[in-house]
Amino acid sequence: MLQTLLLAVACVAGPAPQDASPTKPVALFDGKSLDGWDGNPKFWSVEDGAITGQTTKENPTKGNTFLIWRGGYVDNFELELEYKISQAPEGAKRTPNSGIQYRSFEVPGSPWTCGGYQADFEAGNTYSGILYGERFRGILANRGQKTELTGAKKPKVVGSVGKSAEIQSKIKKDDWNTYRIVANGYKLQHFINGVPTCECTDSDIKMRRATGILALQLHAGPPMKVQFKNMKLKRLPATKKVVLIAGTKSHGYGSHEHKAGCMLLAEALNKSGLPINAVVTTGGWPKDDSILDDADSIVIYCDGGKRHPFNKNLDRLKQLSKRGTGIACIHYGVETIKGDAGDAFLDWTGGFFEPHWSVNPHWIANYKQLPKHPIANGVKPFQIKDEWYYHMRFREAMDGVTPILTDLPPDSTLKRKDGAHSGNPAVRKAVAAGEKQHMAWARQRPDAGRGFGFTGGHYHRNWGSNDFRKLVLNAITWTAHIDVPKGGVKSKTPTVADLEANQDFEPDDGYNPERIKAMLKDWNGSQANDAAND
Repeated sequence: MLQTLLLAVACVAGPAPQDASPTKPVALFDGKSLDGWDGNPKFWSVEDGAITGQTTKENPTKGNTFLIWRGGYVDNFELELEYKISQAPEGAKRTPNSGIQYRSFEVPGSPWTCGGYQADFEAGNTYSGILYGERFRGILANRGQKTELTGAKKPKVVGSVGKSAEIQSKIKKDDWNTYRIVANGYKLQHFINGVPTCECTDSDIKMRRATGILALQLHAGPPMKVQFKNMKLKRLPATKKVVLIAGTKSHGYGSHEHKAGCMLLAEALNKSGLPINAVVTTGGWPKDDSILDDADSIVIYCDGGKRHPFNKNLDRLKQLSKRGTGIACIHYGVETIKGDAGDAFLDWTGGFFEPHWSVNPHWIANYKQLPKHPIANGVKPFQIKDEWYYHMRFREAMDGVTPILTDLPPDSTLKRKDGAHSGNPAVRKAVAAGEKQHMAWARQRPDAGRGFGFTGGHYHRNWGSNDFRKLVLNAITWTAHIDVPKGGVKSKTPTVADLEANQDFEPDDGYNPERIKAMLKDWNGSQANDAAND
């Protein structure tokens, strides 16, 4: 049975799992093609077995342009590669320079443009090995420095890894050098030819980034040529923190049980064997929201609309989302108001319940097909009764949004008169035209963050459905930038007693636990009595 553990505002559901073992290095470049990479073909190619970026007098780049690795995001890792950069052409006023972007973000509306941490190198004698923040705070550690970033205007120098001139003497001009980058937590280290060049601890909780893209830079300026080869990435163990925000008491026993639902999900995540530390806060927005400072994903399960806890904390959430923090909204938590809040939801998760546009009927949805997406891993088609909201307000052209649960609601879901939640001409026209509706969706954001919306979750008993629950556990895992297992996140099938635990209200006279037990058997078959959900 789930146990309640209340510590002031926060309640921690279960112990954090142990870190997974480091992975073996994997090659990011096949030596022959740019498969897995994305950049402007005017500047990037493969030459002599190396990724090659080149500008000429006749073919300059107007601004820094990047070749982006599309094989995934990087968080804790070691990257080793060889690089070679051309010397400055005669008469050039600037020295060619380049860099390796990591845990970075793409700039919206500007193709192949990135910002974030950058391991610099150049044809000159000053900047090779430094840590630079492209569109991201400027120089963060000069060569030879150990620095700490605290939010002050300038990095705090706390030590040294060597003398700049001596480090430069180990770097070969117009020849191949080996660069190694180690990002472990918020400690960032650079090495060239085995020599430490700088070290930085990013303690600036408002700006630091835990995850993001990997990219190679071709700098604007004089004609230049830069090459990369023998690129190997080894991922390091990285436990991800998920904060589940449970809203205040709501409907009554068995419905909108935000605390009990969050605690059940958190316990399942913490016992999954995945590198997740899930914690629960109760009573709405946390009184001390520093608990969110190091969150990799924020999940909210609450009453929404005008009283949604996010509405008064948009700036705080925007600051967190810019770092790549995931955001997931469950049931009423997907509803907010038009304007700044609605626009923020569109950015974070890709969609939201908009009054007088979306509707909230109770009905049996039948999800016969699921997309090829990590959130659907191991989830079998299922049908279940819930208050499945639909006709969400999504981003224009579903930009960056992937539908996860889709069905065509029956006409019976629109029997009520038009109202803020019950119906409107637009939704009636859509259903009459046979337009299928999305009840769960995912968004991949340019800032490397991920979002998820799920309109189910009215009935607390539904967490007893293995496929219903697995889909949401998969989604939370995905938003935290953890690889979802092929079979989905494993979790114990809850018992009736598990579902009864931690609810905000006492059961009413009509509560029948035998009915819930029968539902579990109907949903899960023999798995209703199994210890594990495979």
